Amino acid sequence: MRILLILTWPALLWQILPAVLFAAEPATKSEATKSNSLALQRFTATEKQMGMPIRMVVYTVDEAQAKQAFQAVFKRFAELNAVFSDYTPESELLRLCAAAPTSAEGIAVSDDLFRVLVLGKQLSEQTDGAFDMTIGPLTQLWRKSKRTRRLPSDADLQAARAAVGYRHLRLNAKTQTAALDKEGMRLDAGAIAVGYAVDQSLAAITKLGITSAMIDASGDIGCTGPPPGEKGWRIGIAPLNPDAPPSRFLRLAHGAVTTSGDAYQHVTLNGTRYSHIVDQRTGLGMTRLTAATVIANNCTTADSLATALCLLGPEAGVELLKKYPGSEAVIIVGPDSAQGKNATEQTVPIAAPSPAANPPVPSPASLEPRVIVTSGVAKWEEAPTPAAQP
Repeated sequence: MRILLILTWPALLWQILPAVLFAAEPATKSEATKSNSLALQRFTATEKQMGMPIRMVVYTVDEAQAKQAFQAVFKRFAELNAVFSDYTPESELLRLCAAAPTSAEGIAVSDDLFRVLVLGKQLSEQTDGAFDMTIGPLTQLWRKSKRTRRLPSDADLQAARAAVGYRHLRLNAKTQTAALDKEGMRLDAGAIAVGYAVDQSLAAITKLGITSAMIDASGDIGCTGPPPGEKGWRIGIAPLNPDAPPSRFLRLAHGAVTTSGDAYQHVTLNGTRYSHIVDQRTGLGMTRLTAATVIANNCTTADSLATALCLLGPEAGVELLKKYPGSEAVIIVGPDSAQGKNATEQTVPIAAPSPAANPPVPSPASLEPRVIVTSGVAKWEEAPTPAAQP
């Protein structure tokens, strides 16, 4: 049975969120690994893309094949940054926003942008707008508040809210167009685009014939087949002491895991701690300390669901997760800094995982996404062995 675990221990929240997810790997750049018929080598590379370090691990027959994989991935990330960035005025996303309000027919958009808009709007409908890619005016306003350390005025909040609403984003699958109905609308793909980039990059690697790869985009982790001789990639969850090595590991293959939280990105204004995750119901950062880790069949789903679960909270989050067979989540809930209240501790069992895939994202048809499970939950391992792990 899949389990959604809800904890309410502030000490746990504060200490587990830093470096919540990372893939365990040896310090060496490459390492020969025995296979059934030939020796595969382990290669790693890191490059800054989308404003964050993108770490890769691949197992290939030689360095030339590994370099080909790294080039393909970093190229794909750069391409998608040009589509989704909300910092670069020339990005396709912001060029669309600059046209708001668009004509009734809308504007033709690329395959990548249309796919993400479709998935984002689907999640908006499922969450009654808690997850909303049209939240851009509010995120822009909140970024300004964090910089100036001043809460936005009621007038500014009202003006920003007037330009927000997923129902004002209209998509036409036949013409592959997007229409923004209100002046000042601004899209924000920050809670879904990185996961999509991971999925797209893994697809690019697979086309090269590489069957064992992992990408870590600053905590959005996706992987294909496991390392040679292993059941899955070993993904570490940080212990209570942030300076200690992880003591619990998740084994994952053909799947993804993402954590959303505010360990590093938060601000205290007028005595209240606010998250970087904006709640459109208030127009401000969330005040309830929350972190959600999601394991899913693909990184697009894991990335977007992690944010959605933080915004929805435990009860509504359980209902949402039921719509994504094969997904699992752990939510850590602390006190609401605005109200000084703690939630009650509970463990909520929900429907058993189904072999059905999550909502479709562009990925190789040959890759049957799955999460390695034991008794219906992700396979965990305690205390790592002294030997270096894949």
